[in-house]
Amino acid sequence: MNLKAYRTIRTALRALRRNVMRAMLTALGIIIGVAAVIAMLEIGNGSSAAIQKTISSMGANILLVMPGTAASGGVSFGAGSVLTLTPQDAEAIRIECPAVANTAPVVRARTQVVYGSRNWVPMFIYGTTPDFLDVRDWTMLAAGEMFSERDVRNSSKVCLLGRTIVRELFGSESPIGKEVRVQNVSFRVIGVLSPKGANMMGMDQDDILIAPWTTIKYRVSGVSVGSVNQSANPATSSGMSQQVNTLNQLYSTTKVELYPVPSANQQANTPSPVRFTNVDQILVAARSSRDIPLAIQQTTDLLRVRHHIRAGETDDFSVRDMTEITKALSSTAGLMTKLLLVVALISLVVGGVGIMNIMLVSVTERTREIGLRMAVGARGRDILRQFLVEAVVLCLAGGAFGILLGRGASSLVRVILRWPIEASLGAIATAVLVSAGVGILFGYYPAWKASRLDPIEALRYE
Repeated sequence: MNLKAYRTIRTALRALRRNVMRAMLTALGIIIGVAAVIAMLEIGNGSSAAIQKTISSMGANILLVMPGTAASGGVSFGAGSVLTLTPQDAEAIRIECPAVANTAPVVRARTQVVYGSRNWVPMFIYGTTPDFLDVRDWTMLAAGEMFSERDVRNSSKVCLLGRTIVRELFGSESPIGKEVRVQNVSFRVIGVLSPKGANMMGMDQDDILIAPWTTIKYRVSGVSVGSVNQSANPATSSGMSQQVNTLNQLYSTTKVELYPVPSANQQANTPSPVRFTNVDQILVAARSSRDIPLAIQQTTDLLRVRHHIRAGETDDFSVRDMTEITKALSSTAGLMTKLLLVVALISLVVGGVGIMNIMLVSVTERTREIGLRMAVGARGRDILRQFLVEAVVLCLAGGAFGILLGRGASSLVRVILRWPIEASLGAIATAVLVSAGVGILFGYYPAWKASRLDPIEALRYE
């Protein structure tokens, strides 16, 4: 700092100390404005984070990877009719895609769940991994615990139930430790999911049964449920229409087996893994809503490499995102940001007008002082610099006190009203810069007016 700047700052501080009360009242507008901005930003950021978490729990940051579509003779069998996705694909996406937070393979089924004399057909029967709850932001359980990776490897007959199934099958009775039957397979209930309600499509998310995917695939389904489109499996969908009447089977040609053929129950209890193990879909959770496009690109590139798809060839899978929910999230965040900007602008403009008003009064009161300084050699730019320094010092001091007051106010709101808040170092740095900017913007005109005074007229001013 050179000597001239030091003297200017010292003169400005000395002028402010001559009337401490007026300086404090002048800075009060900036204090209140900055405090309001800091408190609003922290409360707004906390509310935005809470809203984002709520919408994310509905699937805003989830991608759905589906198998491709098969066709024969110009007839499409519908989405999911090609067996192309494996559990290893899900693991590779989780490890090799930086924009992906977690993945969960899913095998679906549709059948009755029986307990005692009651039965219910859930909307969702999902075979998956323990990461499913993390992907769906469903980590808080109402009771019990999630199954483990060992249960997945061992095809353990354990499951978790949603609130709707618990209400329909058990009423007020606790389901923990009880056994339910799914396709004549007994499952022990080890956990109850916390209530989630309906999604944006109106489907009940609590009408769900979750079990290890190996158990659902090998013990319950036996085959993959690719799609609700029954034409996806032409070999079995048409039933009797595929049989041909012929006399070639007039006499029985049944052969006697050397070894007894295991029954259906025996085969279900001792599943034999197949060489190609496919899943119906893969749930992919992006790290944030902003990372969704990058997660889609990384997932697509990785699966094309893993499935040996050459350039120009059609993907044997599809990646879908929750566009509607993402738009709702972006709209909500944008609206809150605009609201905070309007509040900040109003608060700081009010504080800046107060600074300008008091500085104009100060110029009028100190006219003789300004004339005397000009008479002994001070130039117009020296007077301009002094009054600008006074305005900036007032605004910076007000900004510092405003930051402390705003932090205290937001903390008080969190303690008393239990509202979420989120501190932001960027907001604090912005408040300091804005305070200095307000001081320069609203202090320039009074300083310019003081620098333009005629020394002779200023000395004669009473």
